[in-house]
Amino acid sequence: MQLHIVGLGVAEQAHLSLDAQQVLAEADRVIGSERQLQVVEHLTGENPTFRLPKLAELKALICTYEKEGLQSVVILASGDPLYYGIGRWFSHTFPEQQLSFYPAVSSIQAACHRLGLALQDVEVLSLHGRPLEKIRTQLKRNRTLVVLTDKHSTPQVLAQECIAAGFQKSQLVVCERLGYGDEQMRRYRATELIANDTEFDPLHVTVIRVRGSGGVLPEFPGIADGNFVTDRPNGSGMITKREVRLAILSLMQVCRDDQVWDIGAGCGGVAVELAYWNPDSEIHAIEHHPARLRCLKANQDKFGVVGNLNIVEGRAPAALAHLPAPDKVFIGGSDGELETLLEQVWSQLPVNGVLVASAVTESTKQHLLGFYEARLKQGDSYSQTTQISVNRGDQLAGQLVYRPALPVTLFCFRKATVNEEAFDV
Repeated sequence: MQLHIVGLGVAEQAHLSLDAQQVLAEADRVIGSERQLQVVEHLTGENPTFRLPKLAELKALICTYEKEGLQSVVILASGDPLYYGIGRWFSHTFPEQQLSFYPAVSSIQAACHRLGLALQDVEVLSLHGRPLEKIRTQLKRNRTLVVLTDKHSTPQVLAQECIAAGFQKSQLVVCERLGYGDEQMRRYRATELIANDTEFDPLHVTVIRVRGSGGVLPEFPGIADGNFVTDRPNGSGMITKREVRLAILSLMQVCRDDQVWDIGAGCGGVAVELAYWNPDSEIHAIEHHPARLRCLKANQDKFGVVGNLNIVEGRAPAALAHLPAPDKVFIGGSDGELETLLEQVWSQLPVNGVLVASAVTESTKQHLLGFYEARLKQGDSYSQTTQISVNRGDQLAGQLVYRPALPVTLFCFRKATVNEEAFDV
């Protein structure tokens, strides 16, 4: 059975290519929302139609059609099926040879063309069915965002997020019912919009020109310690300090689609930065201390890393049992289980997987030195170690002094096959 995913564009009546019109006319079944089916009813003729179910039920429905012997099924999509549309789900669910796609202009493209915005100059963010806090990862100075919204991310709520992030001067354009006869574009300053009680049409896109001084959300790796919620004042609690955190981020080199474990995450300094700067990776932060867990959750919300930061309440190694196999691991705290954790994590890492661990106490350092020497003996790792000592400026009797922090030793191991020429770097 062939599945045809047809984009309808932005119009009251679909303007389709000849190929799309043909598959609609010949389809054994046409699936779409009520609005979508109305848009193509002049093209479907007597062909049977079916209301689009939830995605959780859609695969079973299509399998039923296949068992019934249907040869051609059309699924309608609002705009471009493969740009924040249902097409991606089909690509991940069915074989490539079973799928045909028919693109059309999306509401994102239409909004940009109405406003004269080059698509390569904007960032697209979908909050449709996603946590509102996710916008906090995208609010940065002088960006232009095109936001797909739902009932929880109204233009007024987006304006409030801009103000909370220090972007009071932001301009928001609400693009309603694009392609329809009553289409309209309404422009607001963020400070004006939060007090506006207008109910916008559900069929809208919001364009945000981010303006203002900002300074609340990070623009570059190395978030100031004081910006984190911690279990002690002024960022002095259980959190990896900025200078060390930057070195850890550099050593781990997290990539797209990586599964990352942060064991002993504390208040979340490393986990939050990993999730913030790597939105296409999954970060699993393992922590058991109740106060630190509360801080970790607060930082997850504060920085908007609600989509790819998974907080795991529990004590390693037991808490690791049901996690996806890791590509990269950071051990910041081991609660006396370091030797066991090192062996377990190393056995689970794939070739080129990375293990980074930090040590402040001499006993922790000795465990890691033993593991370092074992890796050299086995020849199964590219290994390096660095000690970081930081002296921070402070005031004493009105004079500048530098106060030393405890040195932190970092160990980094990248897994090699035994027959590779592994060496100490």
